[in-house]
Amino acid sequence: MGSLSHRTDATLFLPRFSKICPGASTIRQTAGRSSMETRWSALMPDARNVTPLYLQLARNLATAIHCGVWSAGEALPSERTLSDAIGVSRITARKAIELLVEQGLIRRARGAGSFITPRVEDPLSRLTGFTKRMEQRGFTADSVWLERQVRPARREEIVQLGLSPGAAVSSLRRLRRADGIVMAVEHSALPVPIVPDPQAFDGSLYAYLETRNMPVVRALQHFRAVNATGEIAALMGVEPRAALLMITRVGFSRDQHAIELTDTYCRDGYYDFVAELRQ
Repeated sequence: MGSLSHRTDATLFLPRFSKICPGASTIRQTAGRSSMETRWSALMPDARNVTPLYLQLARNLATAIHCGVWSAGEALPSERTLSDAIGVSRITARKAIELLVEQGLIRRARGAGSFITPRVEDPLSRLTGFTKRMEQRGFTADSVWLERQVRPARREEIVQLGLSPGAAVSSLRRLRRADGIVMAVEHSALPVPIVPDPQAFDGSLYAYLETRNMPVVRALQHFRAVNATGEIAALMGVEPRAALLMITRVGFSRDQHAIELTDTYCRDGYYDFVAELRQ
């Protein structure tokens, strides 16, 4: 994934869409051939579902973006057009779009409207966790636990993991270190059926999931530059507002359900991410 220089030392987001992209090729073909109707149908919330309409809309739109129904850089319809097309209020449409703006999937341009954010996705030809990645590079990896608990899922976790309101997640927050140097602050949320007891393991999350026969087999990662909050700065030993790289990872199971949401704040200057491009 990335290479680490030895200088002593991260929505959406993809919920279930009938196993990620149900009929996505059909949707794209239809969208390319004719009307917006098929694209709208991909966004329709279910009035019988107890999940708030704006969360359903945000989840459906996020999935449509990831499946290529809307392309990076493409302009979104206005809130009024969106609300009229799928039969929701403008407030619902606005809240859904605002949530996706917060997650970095949509950007707003003053006077120009809303656009799908171009995204950088690591193809993850080798999907490995932090522990294995560090060991492969000759470092001794360890973690300092900051939080291990079961708690109600937050709004973004509901959206990104495709959970129902009131669902619980296992919340795992820790400092990730290599040779004693804090490399990153990592926060993972997983549905409770995937990790019923967050106290059940101390080392690699991915190794633990393997023992439960629930491995992460595929993932999408989104990278963005952020400034360290006071809390993150103190944990990492950097100045407040120092530049960090934030990586948001959504991991998928064999049956293509999102089972992991991880935000990782990486110390600037210790990671080199390398991508090979082909024509």
